[in-house]
Amino acid sequence: MEHAQRTDRAYLVGGGIGSLAAAAFLIRDAGFPAGNITILEELPLTGGSLDGGGGPERGYVTRGGRMLEEEAYTCLWDLLESVPTLTDRTVSVRQEILDFNRRWPTHAQARLIDADHTIVDASRLGFDQRDRIELARLLALPESAIGARRIDEFFSEHFFATNFWAMWRTTFAFQNWHSAIELKRYFLRFLQEFPRIHTLAGVRRTRFNQYDSIVRPLQAWLGEQGVRIEHGVRVVDADFTHDEYGRRCERLRLLREGVPDTIEPRRTDLVFLTLGSMTADAGYGGDDTVPELIRDKRDGGWELWETISRKAPDFGRPGVFNGNIGEAKWESFTLTMRSPALLKRIEEYTGNAPGTGALMTFKDSNWLLSVVVPHQPHFDGQPDGVFTLWGYSLFTDTVGDYVPKRMAEATGREILDELLGHLGFDDIADEVRATTTVTTVMMPYITSQFLRRSAHDRPEVVPVGSTNFAFLGQFVEIPEDVVFTVEYSVRGAMHAVYGLLGVDRPIPSVYHALGDPKVAFHALETAFTGVCPG
Repeated sequence: MEHAQRTDRAYLVGGGIGSLAAAAFLIRDAGFPAGNITILEELPLTGGSLDGGGGPERGYVTRGGRMLEEEAYTCLWDLLESVPTLTDRTVSVRQEILDFNRRWPTHAQARLIDADHTIVDASRLGFDQRDRIELARLLALPESAIGARRIDEFFSEHFFATNFWAMWRTTFAFQNWHSAIELKRYFLRFLQEFPRIHTLAGVRRTRFNQYDSIVRPLQAWLGEQGVRIEHGVRVVDADFTHDEYGRRCERLRLLREGVPDTIEPRRTDLVFLTLGSMTADAGYGGDDTVPELIRDKRDGGWELWETISRKAPDFGRPGVFNGNIGEAKWESFTLTMRSPALLKRIEEYTGNAPGTGALMTFKDSNWLLSVVVPHQPHFDGQPDGVFTLWGYSLFTDTVGDYVPKRMAEATGREILDELLGHLGFDDIADEVRATTTVTTVMMPYITSQFLRRSAHDRPEVVPVGSTNFAFLGQFVEIPEDVVFTVEYSVRGAMHAVYGLLGVDRPIPSVYHALGDPKVAFHALETAFTGVCPG
């Protein structure tokens, strides 16, 4: 720890889960003085994409619906074992999640619903022999041979019509045009989900939304240790120098409440830079408004990476990820209901109490609409008699089945009408409409991590020769791991801290079900037979 003792300060750019985790690892594992850690964040809140806010009157909102996983999220669990909950300092956030999921285990009974409002037998995956051969081929190919090819270059039309693909793509938000490499990584990382993809029994959820259940406790713990969080700070550029010792970051250029300023890290200071943002330029809508699809990069979520990428060839290529909004966007919505009518009817229809189901996907819908009913309350402080539901659609540019508009053109009320139409709950529709507030969110870059890429489009967490800087977030390269997960950001933070400070503590290995013969056998048996057990 000699390196940590002589290092004066650490600056973490961005207040997302990557930076919060990096700050925790600096303190816990590197013995870094917490009072010398500063997180620089433009927004008034930390958490980045792990959001959750609003209220019972104007409506609650989360941009995304996140499902955690027992086997695969080893670095996240490692972090959360050290973070106490807000209500009981003797209980870790990890333990709270374990206890919650024992009480409210996930076992969806209505994973797929067809155009006739009938619950589909989703245990029948629908594979034919060609599908199995194509699946095996993708798994066998090295990433170097796959390259920047699309998913639909590896599978026939039949595969994309299977129940399996309807469930897999909506569970993880894949489009047919996304990177085949990323799909292969997901297959390998979540092979254990094959036998339970129809129930999503492997899903682990937090007591509340992830902002209330993960971000707030982590931020509180960091604050207790002495970490400083400066809001209203937008880092727009960084300068680097290369000398006989290697490469280092020597200057941060920023706007502090709009006023230009600089920070000049000393040689022994550390700098952690979050690159890009999947929720940058999110546009919001309501009952009678439509969320704007923002294309002109207004909030600066990509500015830092775009600027520094021009300074070194190994700093990645942000244009690969933010240059095709049409292939990266989708829209989500949150219902705030002041009547239990809809949730009660969904429970009767599915047999799942709130919090025990998972995504319900209307597999024949033109929008490819999916919804999930979380355990109530889903927001800390959510009052009795108020209920929430979250949903999203992958196809925002097709006309609805019940609303003659593209989803991207629909108001919140019209999206609610489309959902009620797919559910077929005509007898309670008027009550639901009269007691529900809808908040919608259009996100132009939400699946930008899945866009087709080449080997060097994402930079290494600790670039070659770096002595004091590392990169964080969803757009760094971590071999074998999967983007669009909380785990990826936390694992990257661990690599960044351990790599710069030489921490003598093993990083939890990337879980692959193929390394567990029993799990691998059941997964491959499911793929071969095309029927999930049980």
